[in-house]
Amino acid sequence: MAGVCGKSAVSFSVLKRSLWLRSPRSVLCPGRSGALEARLAARAPHPLRALRHPANVCFSCQDSMSDTLRTCYAYLNQTSRSFAAVIQALDGELRHAVCIFYLVLRALDTVEDDMSIPLEQKLPLLQDFHTFLYQPEWSFSQSREKDRRVLEDFPTISVEFRNLGQEYREVISDICHRMGVGMAEFLEKKVSSMKEWDKYCHYVAGLVGIGLSRLFSASQLEEPEVGRDTELANSMGLFLQKTNIIRDYLEDQQQGRAFWPEEAWSQYASGLEDLAQPQHLSSALSCLNLLVTDALRHVPDVMLYLSRLRNQSVFNFCAIPQVMAIATLSACYNNPQVFQGVVKIRKGQAVTLMMQATNMSAVYSIITQYSHEILQKVSISDPSREKTLQILSVIREKSVHEGCVSSRAHHHISPVCVSAAMILAALSWQYLNTTAGPAGGADMQGH
Repeated sequence: MAGVCGKSAVSFSVLKRSLWLRSPRSVLCPGRSGALEARLAARAPHPLRALRHPANVCFSCQDSMSDTLRTCYAYLNQTSRSFAAVIQALDGELRHAVCIFYLVLRALDTVEDDMSIPLEQKLPLLQDFHTFLYQPEWSFSQSREKDRRVLEDFPTISVEFRNLGQEYREVISDICHRMGVGMAEFLEKKVSSMKEWDKYCHYVAGLVGIGLSRLFSASQLEEPEVGRDTELANSMGLFLQKTNIIRDYLEDQQQGRAFWPEEAWSQYASGLEDLAQPQHLSSALSCLNLLVTDALRHVPDVMLYLSRLRNQSVFNFCAIPQVMAIATLSACYNNPQVFQGVVKIRKGQAVTLMMQATNMSAVYSIITQYSHEILQKVSISDPSREKTLQILSVIREKSVHEGCVSSRAHHHISPVCVSAAMILAALSWQYLNTTAGPAGGADMQGH
């Protein structure tokens, strides 16, 4: 897997192939998994609470931290780059819980990604990884992955895990267990059907979304409903993971990885690698558009999920990756560059999205904008045309209707929230300038 897992997304992609990461590729950084039919009940979004502790956005507020917790935040900044800023902007004790959640999944994903670990050794490591959280001395020094430090110094992470409240420990241990079992399942089989694609994305990204949602509710910053509705949380992860997988076709092929489902590509080529051949461009674009359409069916769930969030720091944490994802999908749709190079949204575009995505009205507008961009690119001859038009129509209807309701509600965003968003955007800009390549682009996680 690649992502934060062969492809996981830890953040809502920690793993890319998990909740919010990209090799970190994963939704906390995440895989790639199951999906639900689009559904969105008419519902006015709740007003967001103002960011109560703007100082939390400052990374220098570490005087009261233990040495081990300070080290954990150092690992967070070393391994996530883009989402470190968003995680550290979370309110109160939730910040520490999500930081540890991310690092635990990053360590798990590092095991899964490491092709130098023999299969007979890797399987039990993945399946039993959750038990290492309660083994103070456990560490792993045989990894060759770039993020191997989180395994070598796992005792530092596990001690801070054990310092968390029981309500957080139960969530992190449970998700780690389920994700490890899922990763082990896909070590020995390919992603064949669209249903298996959903299942894989669930393991590496959907579970991240579910775990984060349960942490949000456990912190009492969000209502219990947020943690209980696992279908919506799963869709949050799947949308990010599928976007990562679609965008990273060429990179994965070059590294010997394959995450596009055979049920999709076999309709257009005899082998997944054939899609990169110039003579197969037409077929490649048809396959690409089919997968983008499949990913778009999660957008109604994403909108409903975000509309339920009340805490500003949680909202920013969740909304920014999602709007980056739909912008990335728009850039990928019907784009030959997916098979020839790297598709990235511009740095300026990324920062603008980060600054705008602070309330539901803005999110609805962003989703409407990029859905319309995709609509303009739908070819009359594309085999998935009808399905694409159908889901775009559903998205437009939901976003326009709910956007109007949200606007009429006149939700007030305090100057503190705006300031926090500007600080976050400035930090993100710094990350982008530091890490961007010659192309000057940024992926959906701000790389």
